[in-house]
Amino acid sequence: MTAAVTLDSVSCVFGHGASEVRAVDDVHLAIEPGEFFTLLGPSGSGKTTCLRMIGGFTLPTAGRILIGGEDVTLRPPYARPVNTVFQDYALFPHMSIRDNVAYALMVKGVDKPGRGRRADEMLELVRLPGVGDRRPAQLSGGQRQRVALARALISRPQVLLLDEPLGALDLKLREQMQVELKALQRELGITFLFITHDQHEALSMSDRIGVFNSGRLEQVGTPHAVYNTPATRFVAQFVGAANVLEGDAARRLAGADCAMLRPERIALGPERDARASGTVTEVQYFGAFTRLRVASAGSALQVDLPATTIAPSGGATVHLHWDDGAVHRLAAA
Repeated sequence: MTAAVTLDSVSCVFGHGASEVRAVDDVHLAIEPGEFFTLLGPSGSGKTTCLRMIGGFTLPTAGRILIGGEDVTLRPPYARPVNTVFQDYALFPHMSIRDNVAYALMVKGVDKPGRGRRADEMLELVRLPGVGDRRPAQLSGGQRQRVALARALISRPQVLLLDEPLGALDLKLREQMQVELKALQRELGITFLFITHDQHEALSMSDRIGVFNSGRLEQVGTPHAVYNTPATRFVAQFVGAANVLEGDAARRLAGADCAMLRPERIALGPERDARASGTVTEVQYFGAFTRLRVASAGSALQVDLPATTIAPSGGATVHLHWDDGAVHRLAAA
């Protein structure tokens, strides 16, 4: 099967000499048709530059970009079978919602009745029926996000690029939109390439995740694989909370030179058969769980207890238990 998007040894360098920045450094990636693929990484890691190169807004310094098997490396944005949804929505404030959605069809010369019908169909698809005559200022942030989606989808792109589209929404609305976006992608069967720095967003929505760090892809895999079997120390620490143990602490507690132990895999129990014991130095309540920080023989461990567990108070001595399968070995730095 031909990949929806292929990055073939793609690099992007800004500046020269001492000021040179390798924003994207020799990236190889294949995104499958109909996949919800997320590029995850901190600010400045290269993920947005990667999206801009796929969209045609930035040219790569080296390598090739293929969409549906066709080399589009040097094609302008309007000649690529992609469309982009930005964080700021980029809606025209003086135009009606219907005209905003139908803008691409107007540029293509579709007659007004035809593009009006298509726009109303797209508004139905994103669950905004009956708002076509309003202006963007009359809609909420979540509604404007749906309008931006409808506008991007009306031209039926092969690939939809989403550049942190939920970043401006509050937590409750962002979680609602995550569910709706994933449902819409499944319904349409279009390849979605989603950019975010939010690990929870990436884990909850994606078929696969590519983790970016300093211009390079450190790991590509399913959310389960990226979370439970991170390829590098960076991935382990960036995707979810993690106890990364090194040196004597790793050998003593995990039987390895470097290892990861997720906080939720640690339980409290009796002193007998405990893997470690220590003193609680901090207690943080998060509703669904309580996080402890435990000082143990020179190490500081995070322990996440389920909400049904009564948490010990600061200064208490606790005994920590985990099974062998909870320990994931990492390459030593």
